[in-house]
Amino acid sequence: MSGKLKIIGGQWRSRIIRFKDAPGLRPTPARLRETLFNWLQADIQGSVCLDLFAGSGALGFEAVSRGAEHVVQVESNPKVCQQLKANALELNMVQLNAIRQDVETFLAEYDGEMVDLVFMDPPFAKGYAASTCWQLEQVGCLKPFAKIYVEVEKSLKIVSVPESWTLLKTASAGDVMCFLYRNG
Repeated sequence: MSGKLKIIGGQWRSRIIRFKDAPGLRPTPARLRETLFNWLQADIQGSVCLDLFAGSGALGFEAVSRGAEHVVQVESNPKVCQQLKANALELNMVQLNAIRQDVETFLAEYDGEMVDLVFMDPPFAKGYAASTCWQLEQVGCLKPFAKIYVEVEKSLKIVSVPESWTLLKTASAGDVMCFLYRNG
């Protein structure tokens, strides 16, 4: 069984991306994606992004569609990652690079570009949100004033983040709560 969703804005608006069903995979609802990209409209063009725990890839595909220069999607599930690559190929999104690896290892070995934006939608009830926020800070891959989007289960309410991060926005939809932070 698999699902599909539409890109909601930009060059690839209304194009379909498909995703494989997998345990814990829940695409960011369209309403939250629209809210997020309204918040980021001045930051997307020409940005370098990480899409951690990529899943359906909705956030990374949306970023490319809206003008991101380069998006690295990190997904540990082999079938889900294969589908991310197939979608990028089908849409001819050369700005997108899907990597099959767990996020903790990816960040521990990170030697890529400094990033402007991070999208983080980890599996619920695993404690990955806080640990990944702290690991991003330790790795030093965030540009000054980089934006970090964190999506968690609504019941979590608070995510522990580095003191240097500033909370800019919050929103919720259904069982999901999201936070937008700025580094510095």
